[in-house]
Amino acid sequence: QVQLVESGGGLVQAGGSLRLSCAASGRTFSTYDMGWFRQAPGKEREFVAVITRSGVSTNYADSVKGRFTISRDNAKSTLYLQMNSLTPEDTAVYYCAAGRGLLATIPTSYGYWGQGTQVTVSS
Repeated sequence: QVQLVESGGGLVQAGGSLRLSCAASGRTFSTYDMGWFRQAPGKEREFVAVITRSGVSTNYADSVKGRFTISRDNAKSTLYLQMNSLTPEDTAVYYCAAGRGLLATIPTSYGYWGQGTQVTVSS
C-alpha cells in the first residue's frame, strides 16, 4: 500500500503555470504506475496523465497534450504535474493515484488516491 498527498494547487491567471506534487509514503513508490486525474464541479473524474514505474512511458489526455508534463522522481517518492498555458477549463480538484496497470486511463485501475488539491484558473 501507499499513502499519497497532493500539494501545489492554488489560484492562477489564465495563461499561467502551476506545478503540482504528489508525495508518497513508504518504500514501494517505484512499483506503481502513477496517474493524475481531475474532477470539476458536477462532472465525472477524468483522466489527465499517467506515467509508468520507471518513467519511460507516459500518456496524456488530448485536452492537456502539449501543455502538461507528468514526471516522477523515484528517489524522492514524488510525482509531479507541470501545467502550463492554463485555461479556466482546467479548473478542478486534481488527484494523484497509484496503480499497477499499464498506462491506465480509468479510475478503476487505480487502488490508491490522494485527497486532492484545488486548481482554479481565472480569466
